[in-house]
Amino acid sequence: MPNNRPLTPDELQAFGAELDQLRQHTVATLGERDARYIRRIRSSVRLTELAGRIMLFAGFFPPTFILGVVLLGISKIVNNMELGHNVMHGQFDFMHDPEFAGNTYEWNHACPADFWRYTHNYEHHTYTNILGKDKDLGYGLVRLFPEQRWQPGFLLQPLYALLLAILFQYGVAIQHLKMNRLFNGKMGKAEFSERFRPFLRKLGQVSARDYLIFPLLAGPHCVAVLCGNLLANLIRNLWTWVIIFCGHFTKDAEVFPQSVLENESRAHWYLRQLRGSSNLKGSKLFHILSGNLSHQIEHHLFPDIPANRYAEMAIAVRRICAKYGQHYNTGRFSVQFGSVLWRIFRYALPNFGATQPSRPQPA
Repeated sequence: MPNNRPLTPDELQAFGAELDQLRQHTVATLGERDARYIRRIRSSVRLTELAGRIMLFAGFFPPTFILGVVLLGISKIVNNMELGHNVMHGQFDFMHDPEFAGNTYEWNHACPADFWRYTHNYEHHTYTNILGKDKDLGYGLVRLFPEQRWQPGFLLQPLYALLLAILFQYGVAIQHLKMNRLFNGKMGKAEFSERFRPFLRKLGQVSARDYLIFPLLAGPHCVAVLCGNLLANLIRNLWTWVIIFCGHFTKDAEVFPQSVLENESRAHWYLRQLRGSSNLKGSKLFHILSGNLSHQIEHHLFPDIPANRYAEMAIAVRRICAKYGQHYNTGRFSVQFGSVLWRIFRYALPNFGATQPSRPQPA
């Protein structure tokens, strides 16, 4: 595990104060540059989707079909990650533009936006990497840390992880249904039905669009369009899964017991976000395609700050971490993703009787 220097109470508060100051400075400088950025992202999503769909209408002709799939896949990635995810965090509420209002924005995804705002914006960002509280820790299917209790079913988790990656938008969508509570009798059928209806409605909308309306509009090339849409959604699901897992489950990422919530201050919360997150090195295009979740540390520290600011904020965050002896978890994509795969295969197996390693609490 990373060698984080223990902080005295005064150092911890100073650490939090410096991050607060960085946040306040950034908020004070938000303006037209950021508004122009998100509008350009929206335009790029529309243009790549239009170009991709037009090319797919040409049928299985190799150059246009392949390029159409790639462009449509990129459009879906940027739509979900750099546009939808960030807007729904309220990052662009300062614009007072209804189109970019975080609490009403709806995205092109099987998960209803209101579901995401609760399971992700509230549950995940409040209880980041807390065992038993953060449902994103393996999404209920994958054991990724030795502190998680092992069960025989985890022996098949490499298969579960692959299926989750392929169907990731649906896996995210059903989180809010909390079907485990229905099965163990903690949720009534009426409550489950109330949760299920918006999920079914949104699933029908996105499925009809990709697998019925556009294929029918293509006429004789309906099969090519149907296959192209399937492949574009697969590209989006796989990429999103990889980026999200690399942001949370790399070698140096930490998990925490629920006791850290007792009297947790803002500075404690900052420290937990830092130790539970991982960054990825890459080009500007790579950061855009990742929704700037390649700056996962900065995103968890400042989830409502426009993501286009994370690269410049990362310089200050890294300096603050070095000042207080805290590990800044970043690395090449290949290295970080390799450590995620190692976790998936290693923790499919039990701990072989070894004492579970203690994790430093951010207090």
